[in-house]
Formats: sequence, C-alpha cells, structure tokens
Amino acid sequence: MSKAQRQHRISDLLEREVISTAAQLVARLKSEGIVATQATVTRDLQDLGTIKVRDLHGSRRIVIASAPAVSAAPVDHLRRMMGEWVGSVDCSGNLVVIRTPPGCAHVVASALDRSALDGVLGSIAGDDTILVIADEKYGGPALVKEFRSLAGLEDVSSPKKGRKQ
Repeated sequence: MSKAQRQHRISDLLEREVISTAAQLVARLKSEGIVATQATVTRDLQDLGTIKVRDLHGSRRIVIASAPAVSAAPVDHLRRMMGEWVGSVDCSGNLVVIRTPPGCAHVVASALDRSALDGVLGSIAGDDTILVIADEKYGGPALVKEFRSLAGLEDVSSPKKGRKQ
C-alpha cells in the first residue's frame, strides 16, 4: 500500500470513527490488514493536518482541520509565485490555462490551491501548464483578469499595435 493510499484510508477512518491516539489508529489499520508503525502513522497525521478536539459528547478525537482555515496561504505568496513563474494566462469558458517555464507549473499550482481564492474550484498541473477550473458563477474571464493582475502581466486581450507575428 502506498503512502497516499494509507493516508486516504486514515482520513476515512478519522471521519467515521472516534480515534484519539496514533496507537489506536495503528491498531485499527492493523485490523484491516494495513501494517504501519506508530511513527509512520504520526507522520501521516502531521501530513494530513490533523488536530485533537473534544467532540459534542466530550470525547477527545483526532480530526482533519478544515483546509482553508489551516493551510490558506496569503495572496502575497501567490502574487510572488505568479509574478516569477507565469508567462501567460488564457481561458475558454470556465477553463483557465496558465503557462509557466518547464518544470514550474506545480509550484504555481500549489500556491494557487493553498491561497483558496474565490471562484477557483481546483487546478491540475502538468510540467509547464496548469488547468484551473473556475466556478461558473465567477467565470473564466474574471479569473484570467485576476491572475494576470497577480502575475503582473499586461492585459493581452486586445491586439497590440506594431506587434510582429
């Protein structure tokens, strides 16, 4: 079982069951035939961004903190990443395509995902291209305008005079 598969299973268990320690989680995984040490499970819990809380019944339990509240990065970070790595931004409907130098798309996509911008449903990064899906109510053209502004790109929606083809 891969790390990603194990972490997905841990997420499922934490959503459905009251688990308050890594040791309990190791035992629960073992009952499903998944062998993992307590150290590995502790690292998985850290990677997943878990916290311990008291539920409505007063029981302590491990939960995954909501992503925007825990991992949202400031827009300034996204501005720096886009300003450094984004070469162009275009759209078709609610699909936005961001171009970067080879090997840089994942850096920008990670910053974009962590920024939790309104209107962004999600992104997929390749080597030099990011596909961003815009909420239909927000729209691709509005995201293009925002992304171009963040990247410091001039508005290229209108033809430039004297531009060589």
